Amino acid sequence: MRASYSVRFPSQKSKSRSMPSLALHPRNLKVIGLVILTLQTTALVLLMRYTRLPSATNPASSLYLTSTAVFCAEVCKVVACFWAVFVQNGNSLRATSTELQRELFSAPLELVKLGVPAGLYTLQNNLLYVALSNLDAATYQITYQLKILTTAVFMVVMLRKRITISQWIALLILVIGVAFVQLAPSANATAKTPKPLPAHQNTLIGLTAVILASLSSGFAGVYFEKLMKFTAPSIWIRNIQLGFWGSILAFIGVFLTDGHVVMRDGFFRGYNLFVVIVVALQSLGGLCVAVVIKYADNILKVFATSISIIFSCLASYYLLNDFQPNWYFAIGTIAVLSATALYNLGGREKPPPSELPLTTSKD
Repeated sequence: MRASYSVRFPSQKSKSRSMPSLALHPRNLKVIGLVILTLQTTALVLLMRYTRLPSATNPASSLYLTSTAVFCAEVCKVVACFWAVFVQNGNSLRATSTELQRELFSAPLELVKLGVPAGLYTLQNNLLYVALSNLDAATYQITYQLKILTTAVFMVVMLRKRITISQWIALLILVIGVAFVQLAPSANATAKTPKPLPAHQNTLIGLTAVILASLSSGFAGVYFEKLMKFTAPSIWIRNIQLGFWGSILAFIGVFLTDGHVVMRDGFFRGYNLFVVIVVALQSLGGLCVAVVIKYADNILKVFATSISIIFSCLASYYLLNDFQPNWYFAIGTIAVLSATALYNLGGREKPPPSELPLTTSKD
């Protein structure tokens, strides 16, 4: 008999509490997740850019603190996942508390495992600040695309993923394409006002920080993918575990970077409707990444975010008028789209058996 897959949020223990199941094949979940992630990333970049632009009514001294927005996004993501677990258990508080007790408190090692990617993401963010302080924008944008290749290498080593020669070529083209697209704004700025490099910059330190950040990004992403695909807890439980560490680290970050401002102006300084939407989009992005990693993989996630960069630049040109397309952008766009097509055509392999849905039933 042919196996069919379905994602069932309600508990199957009691038919009286059951609700209609949402029949979604893992392949459909993969496509939906990639599309939503692309659109979410594009919208988030535009709104973040818009909300960080000082104006007459919103001067720079009253802009919201990005560190508090990151913390709020982590908390919202955890709350959303708690709600998903509640719905998955048929809106039963008893069943929900039993699952949370079993998955979160009775298995502390599983919680500790998620501290690894959370810590690496924090390390990565700090390394990028070091890199930006010691490299010019062009060098930074080019070298940081190494994260695409490090992700692929870690997937081969840790997940035994098969990547064909044509797919490796596609990844190299993607690296070049994204670098060109990212270089477009800095190329325009340099053409207008070329600036010498500050004397305090140390190129070696900057390059070392970028390489370490790329390795951290690749390993953390693939490590999280391995936990999502090869261990028992659901996608919602894994996000709660990751969000637990993310919330703690983000809260610490608030007071390390903006503690004096928070004490003076308050935690929610500068918040308005658009900032709330930014926080919501950041939370949605975390959930989308988890879905994409579980039902697709990190490499397809990289392609989705790369395409969103192009969309963001085009939307920024038409809506915010703060981006001017040039030949860097044109070449980069062609390269990214070509790499996407080549990667998909280059490896028509069957999905590994580990890419399982939340529940499986046979007709």
